[in-house]
Amino acid sequence: MPHYVSLGSLPHKRHTQFRKPDGTLYSEEVIGAEGFSGISSIAYHVHPPTVVDEVKDPIPFGPEYVDLDFLRHRHVRGAQIPSRGAWLEARQYVMGNADVRLALCSPTEPMKYFYRNAVADEMVYIHDGEGVLESPFGNVPFKKGDYVHVPRTITHRWSFTGGNARVLIIESFSEIRFPKRYQNSSGQLLEHSPYCERDIRPPSELITHDERGHFEVRIAKHGYLHPLIFRYHPFDYVGWDGYMYPYATSIHDFEPITGRIHQPPPAHQHFEGRNFVICSFVPRMYDYHPDSIPAPYNHSNIDSDEVLYYAEGEFMSRRDIDRGSFTLHPGGIAHGPHPGTVEASIGKTRTEELAVMVDTFKPLKMTKTAVSAEDPDYMLSWRPEIYE
Repeated sequence: MPHYVSLGSLPHKRHTQFRKPDGTLYSEEVIGAEGFSGISSIAYHVHPPTVVDEVKDPIPFGPEYVDLDFLRHRHVRGAQIPSRGAWLEARQYVMGNADVRLALCSPTEPMKYFYRNAVADEMVYIHDGEGVLESPFGNVPFKKGDYVHVPRTITHRWSFTGGNARVLIIESFSEIRFPKRYQNSSGQLLEHSPYCERDIRPPSELITHDERGHFEVRIAKHGYLHPLIFRYHPFDYVGWDGYMYPYATSIHDFEPITGRIHQPPPAHQHFEGRNFVICSFVPRMYDYHPDSIPAPYNHSNIDSDEVLYYAEGEFMSRRDIDRGSFTLHPGGIAHGPHPGTVEASIGKTRTEELAVMVDTFKPLKMTKTAVSAEDPDYMLSWRPEIYE
């Protein structure tokens, strides 16, 4: 879990009187998960966060899955999925299940509303672009290669500077955490963890918006966006503290774990959620046993589907994979390096690849958007004769 952070002005004790200069009370709010047993933060508003002046009609929001009754490896050329609209309009789902959903987003317009996902944490990998995540907890600047974690129920707005922004969105219907094996009993990251608290960038600048007006917050819940018009600006915190807040961390700060022989995917694990993990493949030295084979061995995913999002460089075990492509290797059928890549990997000393992997423990479904950008011949690409 994130470590404790405090910003702005706070009373000495929680749930006690905290007054404005004019003598009236600030409005306290506890923001938490899992009832009152999960992580939480306590915030103090200039105005009550409950004043809604209008409730607009819900807007359908979510993936359109395509049910396919056959088993095969899939390759989605993500770069072919077009850019469009603002943050929510640009979100195009690629695949998902009851635990996690993956989407690409390449917005072409600024957000003129605020957003709150009331059912899922969002881990956003910044493939291209930079900017600021705005939230009542403060601003979180981000740049290419960052992961930005927005816990569920936090109101926020994305502001990109310049053009050509492109991100991968991982929606989790459970809390996204740091792997338990990287932490001690107090939650501190251990010495063998591939990153530490110094690599985590919480909000660093608290800007209090004491404004009255018409502020649209689109709340995702029950497969719809629910547009609510609030009387007061949602970013009116004067102070907050706790463990729930948005933060950024860079894939480039993930220190790879290497060995004399090939390391399995858990060595690359960065985050975890319920029934899935997120791994980061980063530039690293290859195995250094004198007879090592850097290419991964063939393996069968008995209990999981494996998704790779290819960010940068050439992935040594794959042929004909584009920047921004997805591969889905489902449970129940073996997969491994493409023909010729095993022998070609011998003697190589390092890789410059960059990729995000999501392994799920329940089958994933493809969406109509994904199928429209799919390479239909990928399942047959292990036939050796096509490379001769």
